[in-house]
Amino acid sequence: GVKILDNVSFTINTNDKVVFISQNDIVKTTLFSILAGEMEADSGTYSWGVTTTQAYMPKDNSAFFENCDLDLIDWLRQYSPDQHDAFVRGFLGRMLFSGEEATKKAKVLSGGEKVRCMLSRMMLTNANVLIFDNPTDHLDLESITSLNKALTNFKGTILFGAHDHEFIQTVANRIIEITPAGIIDKLTEYDDYIADEELQAKIKEMYNV
Repeated sequence: GVKILDNVSFTINTNDKVVFISQNDIVKTTLFSILAGEMEADSGTYSWGVTTTQAYMPKDNSAFFENCDLDLIDWLRQYSPDQHDAFVRGFLGRMLFSGEEATKKAKVLSGGEKVRCMLSRMMLTNANVLIFDNPTDHLDLESITSLNKALTNFKGTILFGAHDHEFIQTVANRIIEITPAGIIDKLTEYDDYIADEELQAKIKEMYNV
């Protein structure tokens, strides 16, 4: 019965890399689920540009792996436009699933391995808009560094939520913070955003309404 999103309105521009911030993680997860078409909002509308294609990595990926008897090649093949083993293995290989690693069962993967599989699935879509809900969860430092570099170099639009300060600082060029009293939308780096004392005081008031 609690309203999660209220009076949230924004326009995303081409090549924006936007981090969404909120003191309540459910706010970000709900917004991303709506934008990815996996949840329907009670009211309001959104629309994507006609030239955009979206790929989404949810925070909870368990539904993709639970009770799945497929090996990783057949698991990823479900989402592949090309069904050939070599093609599918190529995308698994980019996520370090090569040789016998690619024949592991999907249901026995660790948290970090599941995230890497989800990244392979996203790459297959060739989407120009990527939506990530806490993508660095479960990843080791080396994987986070690689993902960080890839997203920094990505020629497209990214909408994401994260708790990793360095990750946000290096990837995001725009901050949208969702508070109970509306949103703060700033085209700035994260370090500058949190160092702005006047702005942070205003945001604190917005959470305390």
